[in-house]
Amino acid sequence: MEIKRSGSQPSGKGPAEYFTGTVRIDPLFSPPDPARVAMALVTFEPGARTAWHTHPLGQTLIVTAGAGWVQREGGPIEDIRQGDIVWFAAGEKHWHGATATTAMSHIAIQEKLNGSPVDWLEQVTDEQYGI
Repeated sequence: MEIKRSGSQPSGKGPAEYFTGTVRIDPLFSPPDPARVAMALVTFEPGARTAWHTHPLGQTLIVTAGAGWVQREGGPIEDIRQGDIVWFAAGEKHWHGATATTAMSHIAIQEKLNGSPVDWLEQVTDEQYGI
């Protein structure tokens, strides 16, 4: 058994190669092998978002605060709000983040395949984001 005490894991800044704007990542859970699930609380300031990316085994987002946007490749930008749950299928190219005017936080849950939970792609342009 392992207990992770609140505040025992430092917050991190979302790296500029994978995020646009100000993003804070608070790790929640990443057990050792053979477990594959990992979770983090991710907070996006207004205008902040991920780059396009995929997950080898899919991803679940649980919106905990604010309002945001999500988009899968070829689909419209969709609104998400506190209490919403979003599922992206394995390999589905997508991005997510805050709206242009409102911050958003979500818990991101994904599984690792061959040690990696995500495949990062190109940045979401301002035009794609809608500003």
